[in-house]
Amino acid sequence: MSKLKFFVLIALIGFGCEEKPVAVNFQQAYKGKITEGQSKLIHTEAKGFFNQTQLSIAIIKNGEPSYYGVKIENDTLFSVENQDRVFEIGSISKVFTATLLAALSLEGKLNLNDPASKYLPWKLNNTAEFTLQQLSNHSSGLPRLPDNLILSEVDTANPYKDYGEEKLRIYLTEQLELKQEPGLKFDYSNLGVGLLGYILTKIDSSSYEVMLQSRITQPLQMKSTTIEREKVSNQLVKGLDVEGQVTPNWDLNVLQGAGAILSNTQDLTKFTLAQFNPANQALALTQKKTFSINPLENSIGLGWIIVNKKVGKWFLHSGGTGGYTSYITLNLEKKNAVIILSNVSGFSEDGVNISNLGSRLMEIIED
Repeated sequence: MSKLKFFVLIALIGFGCEEKPVAVNFQQAYKGKITEGQSKLIHTEAKGFFNQTQLSIAIIKNGEPSYYGVKIENDTLFSVENQDRVFEIGSISKVFTATLLAALSLEGKLNLNDPASKYLPWKLNNTAEFTLQQLSNHSSGLPRLPDNLILSEVDTANPYKDYGEEKLRIYLTEQLELKQEPGLKFDYSNLGVGLLGYILTKIDSSSYEVMLQSRITQPLQMKSTTIEREKVSNQLVKGLDVEGQVTPNWDLNVLQGAGAILSNTQDLTKFTLAQFNPANQALALTQKKTFSINPLENSIGLGWIIVNKKVGKWFLHSGGTGGYTSYITLNLEKKNAVIILSNVSGFSEDGVNISNLGSRLMEIIED
């Protein structure tokens, strides 16, 4: 098995016309607009990326957002206005799926502790039973990916494209085996949240896109956030693979709830600012701890990973697809946040630089 195919199996979906960058060195362009420490940190973490790499960064301090864009040309970091450019956000989509779950719960259409089987048209293999909440917080016992997503038979550049409803049915009714009893431990599952997204479409009798638009993006005026690529094609930054070459966008098919959303830092800033408003009941519900990842430090809400820091709790999530890596973290109490979208491949060894950059930028603004 090739290294790339192996990474497709374990990847955390944790899922237009190119503008010429402003011909100003990044550090020069943002001098006085960003601290020297932040500027050096961005340069250090990004300098090794391929040409045509873009980073779109939003930093929110005390509820006030600022945007910083980086594009690499000829091994040099240039500033670029790219807060309106669209990237795949990968597994950050899971926070949106959790928000839809919370919204439907508040509307009385479901109970978080309802068994998932209640809303499925098929009988699960081995009489497996897990709740909607357990799908959302990765305690369902489901594996990371379904066994009939056969690696040797998929296009590794777009591995979920052909995984449709019928394949999901066959897996759930004939092949499903839980890794452990539901509610026993946290075990990250793209399948689990993908299945949750599918179930929510059945409960609401509408598509994932319709739910996303009606309950999240339209109320928050997030005009460039969608799972339908054609809507934002003129804003889309092309993804790069592990060799720095343009790679196809991913189609998540029936598992779209796990990582199909496209967005930009401008929209995700609106989503983040809304998190700071406790009157938004659906968002507040996603932030409540539902499961301990480990006893002392980490837990999970419905979608947010919750990390205990000296400065308070951080709510965070990252994402990666074949051509993109993303990261978001926020401190609700201080109204601070960092959002990074990039076209660095989620399979790249350098993809960890994005989350490192995000957490270190957050540490700087928290201090």
